[in-house]
Amino acid sequence: MIHTAYGYWLDEAGTPEPAAPLGADLEADVVVIGGGFTGLWAAWHITQLEPEARVVLLEGDAYCGRGPSGRNGGFCNVMWFSLPNMRRRWGDAGALAVAHAAERAVGEIGEFCEAEGVDAWFRTGGYLQVSTAEAQDEVWGEALATCRELGEGDAVQPLAPAEVAARCASPAFRAGAYYPAAATVQPARLALGLRERLVERGVSIYEGTPVRELRDAPDGVEARTPGGTVRARAAVLAIGGAARARRGPLHNRLTVTSSHIVMTEPVPELLEEIGWTGGECITDCRTMLHYFRTTPDGRIVFGLGGGQISMGGRLRGRVEVDPAVAALAAERLHAYFPGTEGRELTHAWGGPIDVSPTHLPVVTPLPGGRAFAAAGYTGNGVGPSHMVGRTLASLALDRSDEYSSLPIVDPSPQRVPPEPFHWLGGTLIRAGIMSKERAEGEGRRPHPISSALAKVPELIGFHIGR
Repeated sequence: MIHTAYGYWLDEAGTPEPAAPLGADLEADVVVIGGGFTGLWAAWHITQLEPEARVVLLEGDAYCGRGPSGRNGGFCNVMWFSLPNMRRRWGDAGALAVAHAAERAVGEIGEFCEAEGVDAWFRTGGYLQVSTAEAQDEVWGEALATCRELGEGDAVQPLAPAEVAARCASPAFRAGAYYPAAATVQPARLALGLRERLVERGVSIYEGTPVRELRDAPDGVEARTPGGTVRARAAVLAIGGAARARRGPLHNRLTVTSSHIVMTEPVPELLEEIGWTGGECITDCRTMLHYFRTTPDGRIVFGLGGGQISMGGRLRGRVEVDPAVAALAAERLHAYFPGTEGRELTHAWGGPIDVSPTHLPVVTPLPGGRAFAAAGYTGNGVGPSHMVGRTLASLALDRSDEYSSLPIVDPSPQRVPPEPFHWLGGTLIRAGIMSKERAEGEGRRPHPISSALAKVPELIGFHIGR
């Protein structure tokens, strides 16, 4: 098995010729810092809204898309499962505005791939949420009820056990819910295809160019790098979980955890046998969820979310490569799909997830009013990053429209505790939740201490889960 920090998607997509680092001072209308999905989509939308705008994109890694954007599960999901959470925070109108924008984003990603000739394996197979223990039954009930109350009954469909088995027959699955608007992609192909189209549209991309400082300047901002400074009217800060490790506006607004994936050899005959041929992306209903999908050549991609918490956002290698977690993912893969026993696991990899206290993405205007940051996708960024990128584009171009008015734009997002209390508390809560869910999965009553720890986030105003 090939076990690296970068994984199958990036290998399969191929390594592009990196752009040169910035080596001079430049002037721009907008400087975008970060070449993951958020930064790439922000740059794309800026070029769509104002084709003459001078856009400079600075990426600290070897090339754009090499970070979490190129190595996630490739779920291009909608946000209807978060409607109750959004409704409590933003009311009916705000929640629906974000949910509709997130659903449009999925369709628009598919339209982008078709119109621009980007073969990112985009497939609208829907999202299937399944229970694997009695305690998980009807977890989707609040989302279903909220969708119906707000006139969006088609957004989620409850499924009886036989209906779940018709889509994917696993001995672990019970009932479920289906969200038809979701899709899957090959995330590295999507990121690299978007990067290529930006270059064609005249966006100046500089890779291997970390930004050392972003500061206010007369009539705009300055982004300082080792090789030069970009002066611009506005800036987009799209560095995801890396913001947690830096002193700055998002340092105390995020948690960084890990997620790890294993991938099988092609098993198309097994997929036919269990009826998993519709392209559905699937999760169970745990808080520390398991997520899985298929590929065009019949592989199963199986991931474990809710991994170890990184103190201060520092990765130290374990967030990317953790053999113990990969082994646990393989164990759960075989439990959910016994037919994979004896089949080769060809790849394993991992990476960081930026988690917001609300479990919802947030766009934050920075002091000075000419720079805007975004993060906090909590493992659900592939689809919503398109919506967030559009919001950032409107803000950077000083446009007042439906996207710049979405309630995800929050000048003062919720804080997380300082270190080491954040890491200590988060690690204890994670252990409690995992112990509780392990007992529930085995049909046992959870220990009272585990149940108590699992309730702590709610008591302190943090949202855990969908």
